[in-house]
Amino acid sequence: MLENAAVTAAGLYALILMFGPVSGAHFNPVVSLADAGFGGISWRDAAAYLPAQVAGCISGAVLANIMFNKTAVTISTKHRASGAHFVSEIVATAGLLLVIFALARTGRAATAAAAVGAYIGAAYWFTSSTSFANPAITVGRMFSNTFAGIAPSSAPSFIAAQIIGGVAAFALIRFVLYPAITPADAARVVTPHPPAVAAETANRTDDLSARTVQETP
Repeated sequence: MLENAAVTAAGLYALILMFGPVSGAHFNPVVSLADAGFGGISWRDAAAYLPAQVAGCISGAVLANIMFNKTAVTISTKHRASGAHFVSEIVATAGLLLVIFALARTGRAATAAAAVGAYIGAAYWFTSSTSFANPAITVGRMFSNTFAGIAPSSAPSFIAAQIIGGVAAFALIRFVLYPAITPADAARVVTPHPPAVAAETANRTDDLSARTVQETP
């Protein structure tokens, strides 16, 4: 368990740094949909991310099977659907979104890679579900007949809990914790990516042009 948590935390940190400049490191459909709700990305982009996220998780499970000398495609038989798991996934997913959007709202998005990795690593231990916190991951792990997998019959319960956790976190952020969150804040989730950087650059250019005009005799 300790090894699994440590590898996941370190891997997430590295992957967010790697893919943040490309797509904002949107690995999680719940995060992408919440970001669209806050105006950080368009709903069209969020919808485009979804199949890529699911395909990436399934491909990762298949690749892991191959690397560890197992049959490429296996279906998990590990049943996880219980009341405790359901509550755990609500907590895990809500907590993840709160971490991400709190950092974005307070101008600390640069620390998201470390914070997300640390949160998921910790949530392995403080939730009974080991914190999937991601519908795409849930689908992908159905193809891993190992201790990390999840039986297809248990997946709908996990995905439902993750959606509930996402909605709860969105409401807390919007109406309680950070009601002033703006699309510019949300655009920095998980890390700044080309649309956000381009918009910020354009704003700076406009400001510079305006000052130049004002200062020109």
